[in-house]
Formats: sequence, C-alpha cells, structure tokens
Amino acid sequence: MKQHLKVKQLCQLALLFALAVVLSFLENLIPPLVVAVPGIKLGLSNIVVMYCLFYLGTGYSGILLLLKFGFALLTRGVTAAFLGACGGICSLLIMLLLAKVFHCSAFFTSCFGGIFHNIGQLLGASILLNQVVWAYTPVLVISGVIMGIITGKLLQVVLPILHRQVLSSNTKK
Repeated sequence: MKQHLKVKQLCQLALLFALAVVLSFLENLIPPLVVAVPGIKLGLSNIVVMYCLFYLGTGYSGILLLLKFGFALLTRGVTAAFLGACGGICSLLIMLLLAKVFHCSAFFTSCFGGIFHNIGQLLGASILLNQVVWAYTPVLVISGVIMGIITGKLLQVVLPILHRQVLSSNTKK
C-alpha cells in the first residue's frame, strides 16, 4: 500500500509540474503588459505552487519549486534559474508564513507572494550585478501587488477545480 501511495504522489507531482510548465509557456505568449518595465510577469505557474501549499502541503510546494528552477536552468540558463530561485524562495517563505502560521486567505497570500518574489529577484540581481538595483523596487512592489491580485483571483477560481480533480483521482481505484 505504501508503494502505491508513493507512485500516486509522484504522478500527482508530475502532473502539477507539467501544468506549471504549460502555464509558464502560455504566460510567455502574452505580450509584455508594460513594455518600458522589463521583468513584469503574471506568474501563472505560481498558482500551481500555491495549490500545493494549500492542499498538498509544504513538501509538495518546495519540490515543485525545485523542479521549476531546474526547468528554468535547462531552458533559459543559469541567470534565469538563479533569479527565479531567489524570487521563488522568498515568495514561498512568505507564503508559508502567511498560509500556515497566520492562516491567511489564498488571495492575501498570493498578493504577498508576488511582492516577495520581486524583492527576491532584486536581491538576486544585486548579487549578480554587484551593484544596488533598489531604485527599481517601487515599480516591482507595485507590479507584485497587481500581479498578486490577478493570480490571487485566478487562484480563487482554480483552487476548487484543481482540488475536485485531485480528490476525484484519489477516490477512483
């Protein structure tokens, strides 16, 4: 029975990772929202990370984040993977704190996840460039709030659907 459970969990994680990759691909097809400001993205694949956080647990969300970093490394290179890791880790840490410790809503958690993702990327860019890039902070914080609101609303719609799908696959034999 334990072996069956591990295979089922691995399959769930693989499907969720595939969904995150597809959402990331689809997001890259959307033209930049603000052409003059590079780096502003919706963060659609983070919906899957938040789903893992709220319904499957901390371990799933951490593993999914690692898979996303690995995928970014293979497809976009070291810099993209490093900046993604910096943003993703900061985002996941604040979302863990808000969701698990303070029991905040998915919407609120998503908003702060977006802000801290951008702050983490600024930290990473400061390390890579050996210079201060904090003048960009107000723009990225505002965009983090806006994108967090958008993904938070999408998350509110998608969470019940994803949860029903996972539950229905767990009850079928």
